[in-house]
Amino acid sequence: MLRNYAPLPCVLLKAGSRFAEPVQRLPERVSLDSPALDVMTDLRLVSAVIIRPTDSVDEAHARMKQRGVRLLLVVDGERNVVGLVTATDILGEKPMQVIQSRGVRHSDLLTRDIMVPQARLEVIEFEHVRNARVGEIVATLMRSGRQHAAVVEHSAPGHVLRGLFSATQIARQLGLAIQPTEIASTFAEIEASLAR
Repeated sequence: MLRNYAPLPCVLLKAGSRFAEPVQRLPERVSLDSPALDVMTDLRLVSAVIIRPTDSVDEAHARMKQRGVRLLLVVDGERNVVGLVTATDILGEKPMQVIQSRGVRHSDLLTRDIMVPQARLEVIEFEHVRNARVGEIVATLMRSGRQHAAVVEHSAPGHVLRGLFSATQIARQLGLAIQPTEIASTFAEIEASLAR
């Protein structure tokens, strides 16, 4: 049965070898009139960084630093999205509020204690993003007062998380440096700066 197939030659894996990862190349510079897809992290091209709700907040923070991201998808055992957690959730007031209200130590905090649960996640439908411009995404982030926005596609029985927008990423591509805590005022500054 296998006589028509010769085995392939094998070699030993070299030290320092890496593995292939999906990569998305976003344009370095955009304008407010650029297509919104030019600033969206497409989860079909880039692997989402995930964490479980029962993992510690310290573990979530370490994973963010290790992967260079400011948002983690929180998934259950079946890989369903049950929430998301951002660097602001971890480094902001939420942990202290939970510590004070429950009388627990910081080391006892779990991701589920501070995440934004799925039931409270507002998302943008991909069909609206497909023809949108960067300016419309900026306006959406400004209205929500959030650093991130999630994009979904319809799929039985519900949604598939397709992409993410990051205010920091958009500002970088617009050529402006901002701090994550300056979102609302900075987007007004972006508009003023780009209007000049």
